[in-house]
Amino acid sequence: MTEPLFWLGLSLTLVSISLTAVLVVALPALQELGRAARSAEKLFDSLNREFPPTLEAIRLTGLEISELTDDLNQGVRTVEDVVQTVDRGVTITKEGAKKVQGGSKRFVAGVKAAWHSWQVYPTEHLAVESKGKNGKK
Repeated sequence: MTEPLFWLGLSLTLVSISLTAVLVVALPALQELGRAARSAEKLFDSLNREFPPTLEAIRLTGLEISELTDDLNQGVRTVEDVVQTVDRGVTITKEGAKKVQGGSKRFVAGVKAAWHSWQVYPTEHLAVESKGKNGKK
């Protein structure tokens, strides 16, 4: 056991067996790693082809949403203007109705006064005429 050549040979044999075992075990792992690298490369190529159009579509969709939002806001403003116009029209109509109501009350009062005067006038006129005729005779 004191032979250095024996120990050197034994050491080299054990190292070579160990390296062979590592190589046998690592070879399938390295093959799988190569397949994974090819798959990753295919994925990256696919992403490189698909991302720019997808990103452009997303950008265009964002622009369309902005345009639709602006159109919607403009429509809301238009509706607000119409509602304000209708509200003003209703207010003016109410005021006009109040004026017509007051005017019709005055008209009815005037008609009543005229009717009353017309009814009373012939009696008073006849009474004044008969006094005048009697007074002249």
